[in-house]
Amino acid sequence: MGVHDAPAWLVPAFTRNVVGAGGTAPAEEIRRTAEDLLERWTRPERHFHNLKHLVEVLARVDELDEEAHHPDLVRLAAWYHGAVFDSAERKAYANRGGEDEAASAALAREQLTALGVPEPQTQQVARLVSALVRHSPDPSDGDCAVLCDADLAMLAAEPQRYKAYLNDVRAEYAHLPVADYVRARVRILRKLLARPSLFTSPLAQSWEEPARQNVAAELQRLEKELTKIEAEEAAEATAAEAQDDAQATGTTSGTPA
Repeated sequence: MGVHDAPAWLVPAFTRNVVGAGGTAPAEEIRRTAEDLLERWTRPERHFHNLKHLVEVLARVDELDEEAHHPDLVRLAAWYHGAVFDSAERKAYANRGGEDEAASAALAREQLTALGVPEPQTQQVARLVSALVRHSPDPSDGDCAVLCDADLAMLAAEPQRYKAYLNDVRAEYAHLPVADYVRARVRILRKLLARPSLFTSPLAQSWEEPARQNVAAELQRLEKELTKIEAEEAAEATAAEAQDDAQATGTTSGTPA
């Protein structure tokens, strides 16, 4: 899906959100900013963190928006939450993934300020984007809870959709060796399951059970795969050590010419 395939409602919706947040820029300037964001979301290296994901997060925000104190700001944060993305950054993936929340928050401050959005609202959008680093909102922070829950909602997808999501995520990190990817993904899944609750807002509580079932099933499968990988690595290390020992023995026992 490219920029030209984006749903027609996206740019007008972004414009409404900017105006609702207090933006004073001309409509044409707001439209250009929306198009810049759409171009970012439709880059070819994005297989999951793409325009479809943005639309899905916005749809989930719509489902939860009665719990948000400032829905326009939450929707703007959704637009920016993955605007800066680099799946090639292995260190970042081992932690959270290719989404760079700090850079995305900085982009939100820069662009929204240029659109005349007042500083308090701009800083709130940036704060919401930055909060996705941990996905652990204060239950009293309705805006943050809605955004975090909307972003994690894919975990509660029906099984076939969840399987497609996993394929898309793996495609995004196809450059990573299988062992590196599996280890990173296992760390993420274990952290998710260790949380008392995956979702914070009351309206998202119905997503908790299916999300845990999906994550647990994926973790069980990947842990089996990891056991196999580690056994193969151990066998290779043993074989290499034996070869080194054999070479060392041959060298020390040889007769000088």
